[in-house]
Formats: sequence, C-alpha cells, structure tokens
Amino acid sequence: MKIIHILFYSLLLAIFSCNSKKAIESDLQIENQNFEFSTWITSDREKSNDLYATEFKRYKDYGIDEILINTLTDPDELRRLAAVASDAGLKVHAWIMTMNRPGDSIALQHPEWYAVSKEGNSCYDTRPYVDYYQWLCPNRTESRNHILGLIEQLSKVDNIESVHLDYIRFSDIFLPIALLPKYDLVQDTELPEYDFCYCNVCISKFEDIHSKSPLDTRNTSIDMEWKNFRLNSIKNIVDDAYIIAKENKKKLTAAVFPYPEMADHMVRQRWDKWNIDEVYPMIYHGFYSEEVDWIGYATRQGVSDLSSKNTLINTGVYIPDFKSAEELKQSILLAKENGAKGVAFYEGKTLTDEYLQTIKETKASFE
Repeated sequence: MKIIHILFYSLLLAIFSCNSKKAIESDLQIENQNFEFSTWITSDREKSNDLYATEFKRYKDYGIDEILINTLTDPDELRRLAAVASDAGLKVHAWIMTMNRPGDSIALQHPEWYAVSKEGNSCYDTRPYVDYYQWLCPNRTESRNHILGLIEQLSKVDNIESVHLDYIRFSDIFLPIALLPKYDLVQDTELPEYDFCYCNVCISKFEDIHSKSPLDTRNTSIDMEWKNFRLNSIKNIVDDAYIIAKENKKKLTAAVFPYPEMADHMVRQRWDKWNIDEVYPMIYHGFYSEEVDWIGYATRQGVSDLSSKNTLINTGVYIPDFKSAEELKQSILLAKENGAKGVAFYEGKTLTDEYLQTIKETKASFE
C-alpha cells in the first residue's frame, strides 16, 4: 500500500514539475522578447512613397516597432508599402478583413457565398448593424477557398512578418455594451437577426455530424454542439491559414476580441484553441464601459488561457478611449505587468505627438 502511495505522489510531483517548467519557460519566453509597440493603419494609394517614408520614420523615431497595414487585400499595394516600411526599420504585418469582406468584387458575384441569419436573411443583401457587414460563410468550399487564396497571395509578399487576420469570426451576436445605444438595441438574449450561419451548407454539414438540425432546436443559444460547430468552423480556417503562412515562411497573427470566453460569447470566436503565432486582443475598454484597469484584467485572462501554448499576446488599445497621455502610459504598464509581449495602438492617424512621446518615454523606461 505504501508503494502505491509513493508512486501516486511521485506522479503528482512529476506533473507539477512539468507544469511549473512550462510556466517558467513561458515567462522566460516573454521576458527574453523585447516589448514591442505596433499600430494599425489603412493604406492610401494616392499617397506617395516619400510621404509614407516620412510617416514611417515618425513612428520609428517614437518607438513604434511594427505596422499592421490594411491594403484591402491588394498584394501590390502591400509590396509597395512593405518596402518603404522595411527601409524605415519597421516590421510589417499584412492586415486582412477575413470573414467580413465588404465590397469584395469576386465574392459579390456569388450571393450564395454569404452567411445567413437564423431569420433566413443573407448578408449579401440584408446586413446586420452596418452596411459594411458582408460576412461570408466559413463552411462553403468556394467561400473558404476564396478567403484562403487571398491569405496565400499576401503571404507571398516579401518584407512582411505575418498575415494578420481581422474579422476572423462570425458577426456579433452581442455588441459591446457601450455601442448598444447607437443602434437603439437591447440584447439580453441571442436575437435571430444577428445569429449566423444558417445557410443550407452549414445546416447539412451539422446534420451529417450530429444527426439533427439546429432549426429543430427549441433554444439554439444553449445547444453546445451547434455553438461548437461554428467555433470550429472558424478554427478550421485559421488552422488552414496557419499552414499557408508557414509554407511561405511567414507568421500568422490575428486581431481578436478581448479574451477567449468573451469572444466565444459575443462573436463565436475561441482563439485560445487556434494554431496561431500571436494574437492582438482588442481590449478597447471604452467599448465595454470599463475603466483603464480592465486592460490589465483582460490581458491577464488571455495570457492565462494561452498558458499551455506558444501563442503570444499583444494588447490592443483604442486611442480615442484615453482621456490623457497618462492613461495611455497606464494602459501600457498594465499590459506589460499582466504578461503581454507588446501593445498595439488603433490607429496610426490618432497618435498625436503627445501620445507618441509618451510611448517613447515608456519604452525607454523598460530598457
């Protein structure tokens, strides 16, 4: 009997030691990384290389290390700006609107590619919340291949660090609380007009797996199989994108909702289960009627949920939410103290000289 007890406690000790080692290795990985700053920007085809060179030098001089560029999925425009940014000493990430494809000229030729609400309305012509919400179905072969093809094109561009997925989720089943008055909405339950994707392909694939239809479920909000089916639909696209990125020797990164449980609840996005190198949770405290200290809480929650993975976190903050440069500095310190490897600012054009000076001085204090 004593031998059994000894073996049992030896096993517990081994498990504890293994987990402790993983935690230490994870902490060391973050400590050995330089704390980096990045900003999202949207390209302007009319803007010259010289003007971009000036803009990028300004970022670099004030401590910005990376830029995440939305070129509307144009690899030639990305190639142009990546070369200019690289000359300025900035790392570049190819920012792509993934499942939400507003104005996509190819997708618009295929109305059947679009996500369908529980009410039976397609995003092709009935868009939730705003006109630029044109969500594609994640399970239809043609729409998936279209998205992955765009990712592949961007991943082949030289001088970029990663393909950076945005809108890699379903449309919002719940909006951030501070945005509800703007749309004169109360969202105490899952409303059918904001619940996607109920297209015939998704229904059929779900039925093949579970031998039932979500349309026959009395309350789909508590049907875990149906929820997980959609979570996995997004995961499958991310995991395929990860393979594509690696084949082209690039990283895969993504802008995501504040932390996994919240993302799961609000937009069918469970990013702690993805194969991905880094995530940029958009911890926009003002959207949720929270104070600046919530940035630390949400960062720590995401770091904890990723503790068994090698995925790193860059805390995303929304510049217009800050009342002062001192609040911006506080947000950076909270992100670092709670395990982020960097902070991303939305967006470049809102970074005033005062904010950039704060970023520069805060960064210098880490060195």
